[in-house]
Amino acid sequence: MAGKEIYHKVKDKVKDAFSSSGPETGKGKTKLSGKRVEHGYHLVKGKSNHPMEDYLVAEYRQVGEHDLGLFAIFDGHLGHTVPDFLRSHLFDNILSEPEFLSDPKTAIQKAYQLTDEKILENASELGRGGSTAVTAILIGSDKSVKLVVANVGDSRAVISKNGVAEQLSVDHEPNMERQTIEKKGGFVSNLPGDVPRVDGQLAVARAFGDRSLKKHLSSEPYVIDETITENSDFLILASDGLWKVMSNQEAVDEIKDFKDAQAAAKHLTEQAVNRKSKDDISVIVVKFLC
Repeated sequence: MAGKEIYHKVKDKVKDAFSSSGPETGKGKTKLSGKRVEHGYHLVKGKSNHPMEDYLVAEYRQVGEHDLGLFAIFDGHLGHTVPDFLRSHLFDNILSEPEFLSDPKTAIQKAYQLTDEKILENASELGRGGSTAVTAILIGSDKSVKLVVANVGDSRAVISKNGVAEQLSVDHEPNMERQTIEKKGGFVSNLPGDVPRVDGQLAVARAFGDRSLKKHLSSEPYVIDETITENSDFLILASDGLWKVMSNQEAVDEIKDFKDAQAAAKHLTEQAVNRKSKDDISVIVVKFLC
């Protein structure tokens, strides 16, 4: 990106940071519309016997005259092939939509659907599993930085504004969408000692993949956009390995005094482990600086 103030420092090569073995960590920085942006990430494998199923993206690209920050967490279930596919293809599909710059919300909705269709078409190779997703795109223009967040499932995006946590994503829990699931012929189980599950199996109502449950599931994302202002401190993206043991405000309070985004992300994963989280834990922290 000759002539652009684009910097990306990571511990290892960017692509290496997205494999399924952990723990892994890295960081980077850039300038968007005159505002410095720094990010850090950290992943820790949970205590289950299967391989790591969390994948992430944290990188910068340029589309036309616009500099972009692309961040995502994909939390797989029943295998790592679907989140790996999302890591490789979802952002490319979003950026390939013709209206991405003029109408990013519509472009993201279309790309989520297209990507899910491709996953289902290739189920013989990708397997029967699926994945949640939370994506955050920073779009720099001449005068401002826009943030567009989308998600399916329970991977979450939380922004800190003057130290106050605000959840930007929606946790797609089965009970919230029971009526829709039942209209499609499915059901939501609520067994003692267990979380609600679609058809007694999946603990989220929206996800990529899951071919055997797809007629009762949705891959339509919740999408929201807003402008980054002087009140915007930082953004946290994390899988439910963090959110099962920590509230939004607790996460913000834990890292509000951290100067380094990578150290902040690592601290959140460590605190989740200390709080007995047994799931895979992946965290991205994006700091907005003057």
